[in-house]
Amino acid sequence: MSQEPAFSVRDLHVSYGGQPALKDVGMDIEPCKIIAVIGPSGCGKSTLLRCFNRMNDLIPGAKITGEVLYNGQDIYAKDVDPVTIRRSVGMVFQRPNPFPKSIRDNVAYGARINGYKGNMDELVERSLRGAALWDEVKDNLNKSALSLSGGQQQRLCIARAIAVEPDTILMDEPASALDPVATSKIEDLMQELKEKYTIIIVTHNMQQAARVSDKAAFLYTEVNETGKARWGILVEYDDTDRIFTNPRDKRTEDYISGRFG
Repeated sequence: MSQEPAFSVRDLHVSYGGQPALKDVGMDIEPCKIIAVIGPSGCGKSTLLRCFNRMNDLIPGAKITGEVLYNGQDIYAKDVDPVTIRRSVGMVFQRPNPFPKSIRDNVAYGARINGYKGNMDELVERSLRGAALWDEVKDNLNKSALSLSGGQQQRLCIARAIAVEPDTILMDEPASALDPVATSKIEDLMQELKEKYTIIIVTHNMQQAARVSDKAAFLYTEVNETGKARWGILVEYDDTDRIFTNPRDKRTEDYISGRFG
């Protein structure tokens, strides 16, 4: 039986200050899968990622048209609170950004401001275990999060994201600032997390996309006749194995094989 999509994107257009950034994107994202968004710099990968939790709303001059359905609900409908969406769709950024607080307070922060009424110690432990960090920090929960290594900080940020119990986790190049060992831990963690969460990851690392994702979306940059305006388009979206071994579009093949990008 086919699953209902976690996200359905239809005719999505994004512009900043009247200049197009993305045009005519359409895709369905299944729940509990890892989706890699790949493509050359400037093709709108991060712009697309921010559409899934309305982070583009925070950018002056941003305009979004089309539909982004999340579990069947249009998240851009006028009566939808973007803060509510962001509780369900967490985000992990390119560089680890722990708060200058204790490890415990970093994990508890989002739950606390959202009025969590349960056992906070249990939530902190459960979230740290979910981010494969508990065994490394359980005896130092009151230490500053800034004392952790870069890889540990990024896993702490993942723990902070899952502590508010989202359905989806967005990751914008989550391992680009990490060494190979830390990167491997993040990739292993993603495989564990997809049992419970839908994960959408932007990555420039083709090997990483091939290793971790179930499906891949290839974005490409189009340029107008004058060469002064450019925007991203979705060229191809398919199973990762198909994208990397038998793509339908030559632009995808050229990018995957390193001919450009």
